Amino acid sequence: MKAKVGLFFGTFNPIHVGHLVLAEYMLNYADIDELLFVVTPHNPFKQKSTLLPDRTRLHLVNLAIDGEVNMRASDIEFDLPQPNFTAQTLLFLREKYPQTTFSIIMGEDNLRTFHKWRNYESILEHHPILVYPRIGEVPEDQNDILEKYPQATLVDAPRMEISASLIRQSFKDGKPLKNLLPKAVFSYIEGSNLFQ
Repeated sequence: MKAKVGLFFGTFNPIHVGHLVLAEYMLNYADIDELLFVVTPHNPFKQKSTLLPDRTRLHLVNLAIDGEVNMRASDIEFDLPQPNFTAQTLLFLREKYPQTTFSIIMGEDNLRTFHKWRNYESILEHHPILVYPRIGEVPEDQNDILEKYPQATLVDAPRMEISASLIRQSFKDGKPLKNLLPKAVFSYIEGSNLFQ
């Protein structure tokens, strides 16, 4: 029987409670046995200058999931060519772990622009997609989007609007929003002055 792993890609700059709630929900309600937080060193659609160092963000994810049995942090993209595209990572994983089914966890907003992803057809051919709703998305055309991608399953996860940029700004302003972060992550950021 194939292992079923959900891949939650992101810069996690920083990881926050919204990420963890979504991950826990996916583990409980989606068809996966394990969830990997895949820390992206450089999202092609984001300015790299705004990111904390790769290893720092990976460390924060590890702090956030300490003690979680079915969650792991992954640095698999760190050694792949940059900027990295999801299709390259997935090809690498398929070749390295042929006995594992990798599902992609993505927001509904990403599914709407999925046709712009590099080699998206290959991704669809090999990987189920677990879609979570985003605040502000228009539900009227939700069925049309899902019909376009039969490999996609909508998982009715809680909608949480927590912005990593808001968290970063709160530290810069000297008014950190500590309840939006796991305690260990907050302590590390505050103690290291990462966003000062």
